[in-house]
Amino acid sequence: MRMPFSISFFSPLFLSVFFPVLTMAHAQAPAEPPSADVKTVAGDGDAFAADLYARLSSADGNLFFSPYSISSALAMTSAGARGNTAVQMARTLHLALPPAQLHSAFADLTARLGAEAVGPDKKKLYDLVVASALWGLKGYPYEKSFLDLLAKDYGAGLREMDFSGAPDAARNEINAWVSTQTNDRIKDLLAPGTIHTHTRLVLTNAIYFKGTWLTPFEKAQTADAPFQVFAGKTELVPLMSQQHGFQYMETAEMQAVELPYAGNNLSMIVLLPRKADGLTALGKSLSRDNLDQWTGQLRRRDVQLFLPRFKLTSQFELADTLKAMGMVDAFSDNADFSGIAKSESLCIDKVIHKAFVEVNEEGTEAAAATAVLMKPTAVMIRPEPPVAFRADHSFVYLIRNRSTGAILFLGRLVDPKG
Repeated sequence: MRMPFSISFFSPLFLSVFFPVLTMAHAQAPAEPPSADVKTVAGDGDAFAADLYARLSSADGNLFFSPYSISSALAMTSAGARGNTAVQMARTLHLALPPAQLHSAFADLTARLGAEAVGPDKKKLYDLVVASALWGLKGYPYEKSFLDLLAKDYGAGLREMDFSGAPDAARNEINAWVSTQTNDRIKDLLAPGTIHTHTRLVLTNAIYFKGTWLTPFEKAQTADAPFQVFAGKTELVPLMSQQHGFQYMETAEMQAVELPYAGNNLSMIVLLPRKADGLTALGKSLSRDNLDQWTGQLRRRDVQLFLPRFKLTSQFELADTLKAMGMVDAFSDNADFSGIAKSESLCIDKVIHKAFVEVNEEGTEAAAATAVLMKPTAVMIRPEPPVAFRADHSFVYLIRNRSTGAILFLGRLVDPKG
């Protein structure tokens, strides 16, 4: 039985009342390279991340989300999709693997992330929690094969809830679970009224990360400096700085630098347009192929690095965005989720996502959670001079697993003060 993992000091409980605590505290970081299926599902997730960024970045301001959490929650949902609904979900999420391989590949990728969070000496390198749970209407006739698959590959055992008689109590319980899994960084994921008497199923995924830089910044080197928020406006923000050897690449339009976290298995990549107003053009060039090309060109250089200290939270209701990306039937009366239940036709009611990130001299803390709510369809290297990398204007950044390339978090910074 595959289970999700929990590496943290703060999470003594685990994902489901039907499954015991499981941690990877004594796991060894995998010596073997990722399997073909794991690399496929990671790459497909990166393609979805780029597509979703393109849609969400049309709004102004800061942006941060976890494509890994969103795709995990929707992949769980897709396990019960059939017919054209399944086709549209696979196309939108870039799910290239057949169902027989897809969900076990998600399980293997999640397990790998957990194993890599522990060093050869069995000491934890960073906090990383990935958790999934399934919340269903008490007594509802869900398909056993659907429940078994989610329990086996996502560790999401069914928790029976009284959505009809006590919807707000159910909402509070789901929110409490999310808060626990994310070290209280994601609170009130589901707003009042989100759960109602027609709710049949809620699928949740939560991800939490806290890691220190492999090469931390010295607080004494942080100083207020101008950051260009948009054309004609700057503001003073805390700009961290250090000179060190980092993986670096550049093109005529942008610079990229990779900041590894302790353990060297996760890193943040900052993509900085050369022009202060180049964020839109950079966003349009964001794709799986370009990300692969850019990361493949990273080479060690001596870098004089400047990076703002920042903290922000984002929240989205993704139904309209996913429809625009091609996942139409899943939200309509045409939805076919007969793999979840056959007693009545179900469709997706809402897809809600919330994310948090804080970047400082010591490292990064990031968390996100996704909820998919379902209802009946009848209801709607050579010596070189140091290169300057001064992130004093808008940039794109991502946190990824280095061995698979899987993007766990993705965002842009427009205003460090939020």
